[in-house]
Amino acid sequence: MSITAEEIATQPECWQRAAALAPSAVLPAPGERVAVVGCGTSWFMAQSYAALRERVAGQGVTDAFAASEFPYGRDYDRIVAITRSGTTTEVLELLCRVRGTIRTTAVIGDPHTPITGIADDLVVLDFADEKSVVQTRFATSVLALLRAHLGQDIAPAVADARRAIGEELPEALLRAEQFSFLGTGWAYGIALEAALKMREAACAWTEAYPSMEYRHGPISITGPGRVAWAFGGLPDGLAADIARTGGVLEAGRLDPLADLVRVQRLAVAIAQARGLDPDSPRNLTRSVVLP
Repeated sequence: MSITAEEIATQPECWQRAAALAPSAVLPAPGERVAVVGCGTSWFMAQSYAALRERVAGQGVTDAFAASEFPYGRDYDRIVAITRSGTTTEVLELLCRVRGTIRTTAVIGDPHTPITGIADDLVVLDFADEKSVVQTRFATSVLALLRAHLGQDIAPAVADARRAIGEELPEALLRAEQFSFLGTGWAYGIALEAALKMREAACAWTEAYPSMEYRHGPISITGPGRVAWAFGGLPDGLAADIARTGGVLEAGRLDPLADLVRVQRLAVAIAQARGLDPDSPRNLTRSVVLP
């Protein structure tokens, strides 16, 4: 079994440990204006959290940005930086630039990294840190932590994750040549991450869209041997529209975070079927550190 696959299988336990930290974690208080930043996978988790905090929990303005695109000069009470390694150049530069002007919290996997001396507050999920290049359990554990901090009970998601790890993957997914991942609200960030995971680990042809935007052009790519995978429910009529294309519809039965575990497993399976090593993805390193 690959290292990536081993780490994928530990997620239910990691989510429980992360949720247990939520009451004591230094994270945004209700009413704070918050920006959440990250790179790659962390940026997509930031997008999901921003939608959950502002639209679902009603705890205040919450924006998500790729760290390199942060709008300096905008008024925020706190910046939350998500970074597994704590060494990503864009994140460190951002935190250094706002130091002393905006309160910062870093959610990290490795406590022995430069970010510990830059961020005002730390939330350490070292039990969810990874050896693999491709992020799986750290990112999902961060979102489990943040959901629990918003008052959500993640026990159902943990139970769904155990099902996602134990069930067989459908043959139609293993043989598919293309995937369109769809999501609504906070699940759109999950869809973006699902597409990234398939590209990183399996070099697969994947795209991601908000569910309602899928009809506005992207549905043209769907057809026989291609998959439309929806997280968090389907808009009315979309299942019938996908059926008319001849494509395969995979409509999430599980909590979107747990359904992402199925995508992670699928990415590893497709990589191995293609003779690729999911532990050594092409052109990638564990952290992007620029000179």
